[in-house]
Amino acid sequence: MEKIKITFPDGNGKEFESGVTALQIAQSISHRLADDALAAEINGEVKELSSPITGDSSIKFYTFEDKQGKEVYWHSTSHLMAHAILSLYPEAKFGVGPAIENGFYYDIDINEQLSEETLAVIENKMLEIAKEDAPFVRCELSKSDAVKLFTEKKDNYKLEIIDGLNEEAEKISIYKEGNFTDLCVGPHLPSTGKIKFIKLLTVSGSYWRGDEKNKQLQRIYGISFPKKKLLEDYLTMLEEAKKRDHRKLGKQLDLFSLHDEAGAGLVYWHPKGARVRVEIEDFWRKAHLDNGYEILYTPHMGKSWLWETSGHLGFYKDSMYAGMKVDDLDYYIKPMNCPFHIMIYESQLRSYRDLPLRWAELGTVYRYEKSGVLHGLLRVRGFTQDDAHIFCTPEQMEDEIIEVVRFAQYMWTSFGFEKLTYYVSTKPAKAVGENVVVGDDLMWDKATSYLKSALEKMNLAYEIDEGGGAFYGPKIDIKINDALGREWQMSTIQFDFNLPERFNMSYIGEDGKEHRPYMVHRALLGSLERFFGVLIEHYGGAFPLWLAPVQVAVIPVSQNFVEYSKEVAAALKKAGLRVELDERNEKIGYKIRDWETQKAPYMLILGEKEKTAGNITVRQHKIGDVGSMDLKEFIDKLTLEIRDKTIIK
Repeated sequence: MEKIKITFPDGNGKEFESGVTALQIAQSISHRLADDALAAEINGEVKELSSPITGDSSIKFYTFEDKQGKEVYWHSTSHLMAHAILSLYPEAKFGVGPAIENGFYYDIDINEQLSEETLAVIENKMLEIAKEDAPFVRCELSKSDAVKLFTEKKDNYKLEIIDGLNEEAEKISIYKEGNFTDLCVGPHLPSTGKIKFIKLLTVSGSYWRGDEKNKQLQRIYGISFPKKKLLEDYLTMLEEAKKRDHRKLGKQLDLFSLHDEAGAGLVYWHPKGARVRVEIEDFWRKAHLDNGYEILYTPHMGKSWLWETSGHLGFYKDSMYAGMKVDDLDYYIKPMNCPFHIMIYESQLRSYRDLPLRWAELGTVYRYEKSGVLHGLLRVRGFTQDDAHIFCTPEQMEDEIIEVVRFAQYMWTSFGFEKLTYYVSTKPAKAVGENVVVGDDLMWDKATSYLKSALEKMNLAYEIDEGGGAFYGPKIDIKINDALGREWQMSTIQFDFNLPERFNMSYIGEDGKEHRPYMVHRALLGSLERFFGVLIEHYGGAFPLWLAPVQVAVIPVSQNFVEYSKEVAAALKKAGLRVELDERNEKIGYKIRDWETQKAPYMLILGEKEKTAGNITVRQHKIGDVGSMDLKEFIDKLTLEIRDKTIIK
């Protein structure tokens, strides 16, 4: 029997007989690894453990601890759910059922409206099928055989997917598990028995392929884990997340509102929310000016040639609002700020001595998002990007990337986010028949190496998001973790080969000749709306003092002490603090409970004792009474807390 060499992540190698499976290799290492392994990466491709290996190969095993392991686990559970649904509802037809960031979903065409009760029935059926421990078996078919199979199953959704596949470029694969068969590229778990603890969470409507013109299906979301405690911890986190939901807190704290009747996906900032926004914007502007940026302001609309030249009308038109006629010319409201910044760049001849140029703008843009994906502040149609563009020479590029990453770290830690994760997104594959990627391979490799090198010089670990770059260049994505451990995609540092070429941008080099500048798009907070939504949920609405819309509530214990309370409130306002005086003729206990609900960082309780002594009694949110204090001492304490942006946990 022919021998092959298998190389492990640590560089060590071992010989096995040709045809050995990944599972057999895991078993040769340890029973623990064989039990925990869910899939294997063989020569850079994630495959089933049952995959035979016939040549020299590298191998890496994935468990539930790994992102790739979770994806395989959750995608396999989505198949198990479809199997259970078909067992209960033989007429059901299936759309797509991917793994997502937390769990999975499957889109289903079914005659019955599903409810929480029916989800519980499906869940029990899934556990029953899982106990059968049936293997997931991959089979490859020709396109004609796949069409025949799903025609017999009368599943038009799968037939539509198959119709879009290229017969020569792609192998059409199906997976069999027990008596259930599904179209899928895989990979999957060794068997259903690996799936131990399941919770189906919600059911919602979802248009087939996200198109409102298509039939609305029912989308079931779920989660699964190999251990009971992991499921329990996740469900506890979900309960806490419900309490922190920015839509609920936005209403409770009177921060913002959305009015579909006046325009879906458009945000109304209320006075208290606007106070927070002002603090964010003031900090943002000062930080940018201190870090070598200049601030720009650009129009909200421009002539169509801008968007034709930039390529947005070719690549991005479905996400743009329809044009409008002005003086018989076509105008569009802007989905992005980039062409406007380029117009400023081209307003004069640039020299290498002028570069780098770092231009930032809090620019409001408008993008048409389908109504089904709008979600509070997190997915809207009108939003303000904390946008910036850097124009530099090739020699300056790496240092500029390093500086942007450092600046992003400073911004996020200032707002109380400590854990950042970095991803380098590489060149996407070209769509069949469409040249969706600009720039040659050499350009892409060089740009990607700049991004990697910058992170490596900063000693920052990063993951590769293969094919995750935009059509115009690779990028660094920075994700943050909130107080509940949830990961949010926020900052992007994006290389661009496209716009400098399309707008014929240039600068005069040291050699006296014209050269093409490098261009970097970067957004650190992303958008003010989405960032505010994340910020609300991270702090559960209890903002740190420097951001709180009301920093101090001044509460007289009765109407007899309103005048003294006004004096205290005036002194606080003079010191620059955001203060509200509660003159309501209500019991002191009621007012304290109400301000606790409003999450004001500090309350000052003022009665006879405080008036006589000329001091204040301080209550702190979640802590309670912290005792009497001299007013000046209190102001000094808060001034320091605001200056240092102290986060009280």
